Amino acid sequence: MDINIEERVAKARRLFKEEGYNCCQAVVLAYNDIFGIDDMVAASMASGFGGGMGRMREVCGSVSGMVMLAGLIYPAADPSVKVDRTRNYALVQEMAGEFKEINGSIVCKELLGLVPMGSGAAAAKESPEPSDRTADYYKKRPCEELVGISARIVGEKLLSL
Repeated sequence: MDINIEERVAKARRLFKEEGYNCCQAVVLAYNDIFGIDDMVAASMASGFGGGMGRMREVCGSVSGMVMLAGLIYPAADPSVKVDRTRNYALVQEMAGEFKEINGSIVCKELLGLVPMGSGAAAAKESPEPSDRTADYYKKRPCEELVGISARIVGEKLLSL
């Protein structure tokens, strides 16, 4: 497969920071064309995973984007085909493991510093209303960087196929 990882990483970061897509959408939209998935379909499917799944601050949206793409890289559509499921799960574990090694966690509330890393503590409940994308918003959050890291991990996996 011939892809330019740096272009895909830059695209994911731009989609997040300049176009306002959530973390999951930015990662998925950086690669959806490779799999023939329409932009609107990809953005819609990924929309609920922003903010750690609907702003619940659970699994980082960029990690969820990697997981969604793992299902396209190694599909496991037929639940009776155990080998496909195993290959898909192995890819998910590998990608999440790489992300965690770089960032210390795959959990949104920990990555944002809302709770200590590895504490398992609950974050304060947040409104489902997305935050306004202001300069202050971007200063407080590592999300653009995390989106780039996830997009890079996906690109490296695709190039290794």
